[in-house]
Amino acid sequence: MVRLETSDERRRMMSRIKGRDTVPELSLRRSAWALGLRYRLQYRIGRARPDMVFVGAKLAVFVDGCFWHGCPLHSTMPKNNREFWRKKLTRNLERDVENTQWLEAHGWRVLRLWEHEIEASHADCAKRIAAMLGKTGKSKK
Repeated sequence: MVRLETSDERRRMMSRIKGRDTVPELSLRRSAWALGLRYRLQYRIGRARPDMVFVGAKLAVFVDGCFWHGCPLHSTMPKNNREFWRKKLTRNLERDVENTQWLEAHGWRVLRLWEHEIEASHADCAKRIAAMLGKTGKSKK
């Protein structure tokens, strides 16, 4: 039998969802650091706050969660409170587009990585960043 949680239990669960320092972010950052890539975290550029910023190269990297940012492969719509979630998730997608357009209009390059891409191979994602920076992507060890 499926147990439905109360609104208090749901609120408690939702409050534990992190907005930064998630497992995909941390694994990507470790791989990028191992390649000798140095970056800033949560560095504000206009209204946007990318997860990783390479200021000199004007590269903004976003780690997009599949649920929160509408991954075409893994996104699902919750069954409860559908209208609330539809509005919230639609607004997240609109904000992503607005931020990307604004950054590109101001001379920034934007790389958006899905959490499932990072989970599949954080090393490959770090190498994509290195390639965009014109680095070899080889460890400094």
